[in-house]
Amino acid sequence: MSAHSSVMIPNYRIRPFKPEDLEAVERINRVFLPENYPSYFFMENYRRFPRSFFVAEDEGGNVVGYVMCRVESHYTKSETLILGHILSIAVSKDHRRKGIGEALMLKAEEGLLSYNCDAVYLEVRVSNEPAIRLYEKLGYKKLGIIPFYYADGEDAFLMYKILREGLDDSLIYQALGNRVIR
Repeated sequence: MSAHSSVMIPNYRIRPFKPEDLEAVERINRVFLPENYPSYFFMENYRRFPRSFFVAEDEGGNVVGYVMCRVESHYTKSETLILGHILSIAVSKDHRRKGIGEALMLKAEEGLLSYNCDAVYLEVRVSNEPAIRLYEKLGYKKLGIIPFYYADGEDAFLMYKILREGLDDSLIYQALGNRVIR
C-alpha cells in the first residue's frame, strides 16, 4: 500500500492531509489538545513532509482526527539516524475508541518509512494512559522522561519504535538520550 492511499476502518477513512483541511485540523488541535500550533507550523510540515501528514474523516467527509510528523537527522557516534517525529496526533472526543488513533499512527509510520526513517519517536504526557497503552501496543518503548516538557509543567515520556531491521536500541539512546532522564 502506498503512503498516499487511504486506509479504511468502519465508517472512517484515513487519507493524506490537503491544505483545505487546515481549518478542521486546527480546530481539533485547539479543542482537544492543550498544545496549540500556529497555521504556518502545520503548513510548513505539510510542505516539507506531505507523505507523513494524514487526516481521518467520517462518512460525511468531516475531518475528525489527524497526525502530523516531520523527519529529522540525529547523530550517534557511528552514524546519522533519520528519525520520524510524531509532532501531533488528535482525534475528536466523539470519535475515540474506534481504532482511528491506531490507524493514523500506522499510516504515519508508513509515510515515515517512505522517507527512509530508521525509527520514529514521540512525546506523550505521563498522565495520558490511553495513548501510552496504544503506543505500547504498536511496539513503542519508553526511552525516558522529559521533565516539565509541557507548558503546564507536566512531564512527558519520550517513546520510540525502531523501523529499520537490525537497528540497535542503544543508537536511539545515543541520538535522543540527552533529552531524557531514565
